[in-house]
This record gives sequence, structure tokens and C-alpha cells, in this order.
Amino acid sequence: MFGPFKKKEPPQEPPKRFPPVPAWRPAITQPLDQIIDRLSFYTNGQRDIAALTHGTCVLLPDGLSDAAAEKFACDVLSKIFNYHPDMNPMPMKDGNVLVQYNHPAVNLVLVSVATEHWAEIDNNHQRALATDEVLITPLGSNVFDDFGKKALFGRCFMFMDAQDPHVTRVARKVV
Repeated sequence: MFGPFKKKEPPQEPPKRFPPVPAWRPAITQPLDQIIDRLSFYTNGQRDIAALTHGTCVLLPDGLSDAAAEKFACDVLSKIFNYHPDMNPMPMKDGNVLVQYNHPAVNLVLVSVATEHWAEIDNNHQRALATDEVLITPLGSNVFDDFGKKALFGRCFMFMDAQDPHVTRVARKVV
């Protein structure tokens, strides 16, 4: 009876995805051998490293078998991804950017890769923020210098690896 005068319902927003993820999934690949080499150098060859498909690396406790290393790495990534993925980027002396988390996983942005793909990183860094994420920097909310843009780029790989975790290599420490 009140059909034409019925109040329309506002359009519903799509449900928020949890955990939130960035829109950007870089097609850029970094050479895994170089990442492992650099991480081995940074740890003085004293840590076993599990490397995942997109370059996220988990620093392993001593003595794990390959199967246990894979399980440990996937568990660490799950803890980062399913809770708040705080990152702590560090500039390295060789120009690379090391992105650390609250658990023993890292992403490394190789300076050579960042330089080669700078236009893409610069143009997409805002899409590297997770849904509704606000990061406060000295430049302001979600305003990033080149270092911050590289860190966000590196963190994208953690999100990609966490959504589909596959350990591709376990690199053993130097004995």
C-alpha cells in the first residue's frame, strides 16, 4: 500500500575482509638467491632461513628438519598476518631495506630491484596499505618518503606469502 513511498534502504557496503590486505600485489619478483645471500650476510651466516614464494624469509630456530622448518615458517607468517602486521623497516648499509615484524620473519627490498622498478613502486605505494590502514610518519598520516615506499613494497610480499604460504627453500647456516 505504501510501495511508491517506501523509504529505500541505503546500499550496503561489501563486508570488510579480515585480515585486511593491500590492493597492490606487485608482479615484480626479486631474486630469491640474492635475498637469502644478503640475509645470510646480515646474520653472519648463523641462522637457518626458510624462504617463501614471494621472498618473505623466516629466521628459524636451530635444529629443525625441513618439514619442521616449513611448519614453523607457516605458523610465524600466520601469526603476523592474523594479528596486526606491525612492521619495522631498517635501512641497511648496502642500500637495501629490511622489513622486520613482531615475529622472526623479514622481507628484504633489494636496492637494485627498487631502482629498476621505481616508477611502479612510486605509483602504487598507497595501494600497498592494507584496507583502512593509517600509518603515521614524520611527513603525516599515510605520507611516505622513498624509504617508506620501499618498506610498503616489501611488506606486500609478506601479505602475498601469508595468503598462500609455500616454503620454496630452506637455507642452512654456515657451519
